[in-house]
Amino acid sequence: MSKGARYIAGIHSVRTALKHGADRLQAIWYDARRNDRRLGQLLSEARKSGVSLQATDRSELDRLAGSTRHQGVVARADMPAALGEDALDTLLQELQEPAFLLVLDGVQDPHNLGACLRTADAAGVHAVIAPKDRAVGLTPVACKVASGAAETVPFIQVTNLSRTLRQLREACGLWVVGMAGEAEQSLYQTDLSGGLVMVMGGEEKGMRRLVREQCDLLLSVPMRGT
Repeated sequence: MSKGARYIAGIHSVRTALKHGADRLQAIWYDARRNDRRLGQLLSEARKSGVSLQATDRSELDRLAGSTRHQGVVARADMPAALGEDALDTLLQELQEPAFLLVLDGVQDPHNLGACLRTADAAGVHAVIAPKDRAVGLTPVACKVASGAAETVPFIQVTNLSRTLRQLREACGLWVVGMAGEAEQSLYQTDLSGGLVMVMGGEEKGMRRLVREQCDLLLSVPMRGT
């Protein structure tokens, strides 16, 4: 497998990749002995999209999928590409509703990035923004944990995060809210309607000083557990 490719396993994950990036799918392997309606529909969609189909057996699918439950289908796909700052400008110009952006300041763990992408997709976030340096990108692990969200949520890397936040505030008129554990005001006590940028810091040190200074407001997320 090429360095820029990954394996996707499971009917839902492969269908998502097919729907949002069929041109990135190199091939799909499927269990030739499996008689499954959902699998049959997926293979029909793949044929219409011109994706190469390879009939195989369960043992080969087990090898390709590793520890992931494959449900009789595994695809090999090019890695989703991170977008540049120009893509952010285009996205904001084309939006027909108030912008909702998630900014990750220095997230290092690909599992955490994948979880953030997955949650961002569920919450209706229009794009996830992160710095190019000292932060994890779209690795195979991050994409796997994202469960298809790496294909559906634009991931934008910027050179200077504090400058980007300032532009979003001043030029775009968006409200920039930073998540900080020590903040006295709760997320749930705040009106978050309108254009919003939500900033979360890295695993160890949280938001950097220059990024924190670009926030209009700091809020805490109450944690009830231990």
